Amino acid sequence: MQFTTEEITAIMKDFEEPGSLAPIGLHLGGVKYMVIQGEAGAVIGGKKGSGGVTIKKTSMTLIIGIYDEPLTPGQCNMIVERLGDYLIDQGL
Repeated sequence: MQFTTEEITAIMKDFEEPGSLAPIGLHLGGVKYMVIQGEAGAVIGGKKGSGGVTIKKTSMTLIIGIYDEPLTPGQCNMIVERLGDYLIDQGL
């Protein structure tokens, strides 16, 4: 999956200004997701049909988890957030 500069810029803006993606949706790899939840400034979640996306920001990375059935939103969130927390603990 290819991401555009505009998509990543919009995601980074939502981390700085939580809620900025909600009115326009989260676009990633040319797919539009409805923004459904997030931890302001740390996690963004999106949903499309039976799938979705979870994005966690660390000081140096964006961890992007894209899922579809049979994976559940909760499973994706747990995986992405644990990886992000590990990287944060490592100073990344």
